[in-house]
Amino acid sequence: MSAQIIDGKRIAAEIREEIKRETESLKAKDVRPGLAVVLVGEDPASQVYVRNKAKACEELGFYSEVHRLSAETTQEELLSLIARLNAQSDINGILVQLPLPKHIEEKAVIDAISVEKDVDGFHPVSVGNLLIGDDALQPCTPSGVIELLKRTGNDPAGKHAVVIGRSNIVGKPVSILLLREHATVTICHSRTPDLPAVVRGADIVVAAVGVPKLVKGDWVKPGSVVIDVGVNRLPDGKLCGDVDYEDVSPVAGWITPVPGGVGPMTITMLMLNTLKSAKAAHGIE
Repeated sequence: MSAQIIDGKRIAAEIREEIKRETESLKAKDVRPGLAVVLVGEDPASQVYVRNKAKACEELGFYSEVHRLSAETTQEELLSLIARLNAQSDINGILVQLPLPKHIEEKAVIDAISVEKDVDGFHPVSVGNLLIGDDALQPCTPSGVIELLKRTGNDPAGKHAVVIGRSNIVGKPVSILLLREHATVTICHSRTPDLPAVVRGADIVVAAVGVPKLVKGDWVKPGSVVIDVGVNRLPDGKLCGDVDYEDVSPVAGWITPVPGGVGPMTITMLMLNTLKSAKAAHGIE
């Protein structure tokens, strides 16, 4: 029996409708969520992401600013822009599109963003709050993964979740979020011995390692939930995830496709964070 598909596009659309309704109701209180996106340089993939974020803001009724800076922009100039946006009351979220040019230190830029406006959830204080369970704006892709699980009736509580990958952007935070949802969590990486055997014990598999079609059908437990965060381009130009979809889908109970699974959730959760930040700035529950 083939796995049920977790349709990220549909779930993201549902959440966007909820955001749209709430944004509309905030108008009566004279509150409009505002997002500033900063792009340094001409990276083609980043330009697409930035366009999509601006488009999402427009669709949801948010105020948005896009700051396109040349690749020659100095770190001081970028930090000065961030300081200005931190002080701007009509901006509730600030996102600096990564990667940055080599002469700019990523950590200095992330640290400069006000914690209250850190809609990416990358600031060390946001990460610390996430870890200890305090209120924080959560990283977008990991929180999107949790929404996909919950909205398909796959509650992580009491389940064994195996996360493949330990990046600061996905692997580590999604592990913490799964733990907060009362899953038992195992984090795997390049030094994990006998990775297939570890994955085979999982009720929920989250693959976020950047290796095309790494996870095979004989790695997964029949009926398990497989969330594929990877996006890789094959030599023929096609996109694929870290999971061998054709091989795994006959075994798994639920699976996310690539594209159309986790991807649509990331920008949607960014918009949700911006809405939360706007409400917090105005003392709205």
